Amino acid sequence: MGGDAAAAEVGGRQVPAVSLEGLEVVSALGRGAKGVVFLVRDEDLDQAWALKVILRDNLEKKSDKAAAKAGGGRGGSGGSEGGDEYRRIAFEQEVLGQFDHPLLPKLRAVVSEETEKILGYAIDYCPGRDLNSLRKKQTEKMFSDEIIRFYAAELVLALEYLHGLGIVYRDLKPENVMIQEDGHIMLVDFDLSTKLSSESAQCSPIVPDPVSKPKPQAAKPRRRFSPFPGCCGSGISPDYSSSRSSRPGPNSIFPAAPGPLPAAGSGSGGKSNSFVGTEEYVAPEIILGDGHDFAVDWWSLGIFLHEMLYGTTPFRGSNRKETFYRVLTKDPELVGEATPLRDLIRRLLEKDPRQRIGPEGIKAHEFFRGVRWDTVLRIQRPPYVPPPAEELEAARRRDGGGGRKKAPFDVVAFVEGIFRSGEEGERNKEGGEDKGKDGDEGGNKDDHANKRAWVEELNEHPSKPNDFLDF
Repeated sequence: MGGDAAAAEVGGRQVPAVSLEGLEVVSALGRGAKGVVFLVRDEDLDQAWALKVILRDNLEKKSDKAAAKAGGGRGGSGGSEGGDEYRRIAFEQEVLGQFDHPLLPKLRAVVSEETEKILGYAIDYCPGRDLNSLRKKQTEKMFSDEIIRFYAAELVLALEYLHGLGIVYRDLKPENVMIQEDGHIMLVDFDLSTKLSSESAQCSPIVPDPVSKPKPQAAKPRRRFSPFPGCCGSGISPDYSSSRSSRPGPNSIFPAAPGPLPAAGSGSGGKSNSFVGTEEYVAPEIILGDGHDFAVDWWSLGIFLHEMLYGTTPFRGSNRKETFYRVLTKDPELVGEATPLRDLIRRLLEKDPRQRIGPEGIKAHEFFRGVRWDTVLRIQRPPYVPPPAEELEAARRRDGGGGRKKAPFDVVAFVEGIFRSGEEGERNKEGGEDKGKDGDEGGNKDDHANKRAWVEELNEHPSKPNDFLDF
């Protein structure tokens, strides 16, 4: 960036403003609903970031679609300028700029180019991918209790910090838990989060939950439902009300970020009435539409722990309706002998949020016996430390050895091409042109080939198919 680097004001803070030309684009990491995430490197600082480049045209389309669905048409709630979508991105940037916690991302830079086509910003890069990918690499595609304890403890600290800021996360799942270069987690993807009112954030009591002994128990891609799908697997948004009508614990070692955050639309009594989440992780109170608060995150933690232990979520049905029915009426089948972990899962999956175990009860639970919460991030040794990103190391060696640098890369053209090929694939599917002998198998292969071709055009070496994530 150089010594006279420009800066942009985001949420009252100065954030480096970088030019796309000043960044080395190392690889494409994945795509989301509105843009593409790149691994980039600031050569002056020798820092690697995850750069999100968002197409303004996609923001317009998403807002128009949501407005039409709500009966407003173009210029309705979405507006011709995609106002709601832009507000979500601005809100995300402001919150990322205020995070001050080792398990949460920070806003590292914003793209300085003001164009009619894109906007972009950079956050921390995590070379270890996500916990879902790591779980699937295990022999039985599940983790041991000891490994689950490590990741669960860090998640509790991250959620406790968010709740101290008045933020309800609302989308906890393994795909949103990334592995940093030192093996510790980083919680990402805030596009379904919301900021509750100051009344709820500051005055909700945290009462230690009684810890009971463990009780014996009987033996498809996830779909997110939100009026505005997530952007590039990350983001944060204001609340959007449906038509239906904390504070840090005493053991928290990270202070809340200074300065107020704008409260997104919330229901009466400091609760949100938005109908958002990921189907298999959504809490009963969200489905019922009676308003929800921080307790929904502890429910999602229970689903998360169940998936880490069994390799599957407990309430998944053949469709959304059946999944929601199971969430509301079924108890989780915690197969196996009674253990502290199974007891914790049972108490987290209490359907009544008033009876659900809270942060202090979680931290005092038998499953976390021996965990020193005030030093957990400094003492605990991660069970997995990812190797350095090969492409990033190659770029550093190339610079250090005075070798040939990559030719300038047209980020805008790349992103436009990704979505153009995706739209063509969708049109082909609708017309039945790409179905193979096994239904839509041929279409999936074509889409995958298009996606891979775009990535290979970016990289000097062919990318493996699973290197590119479609969030």
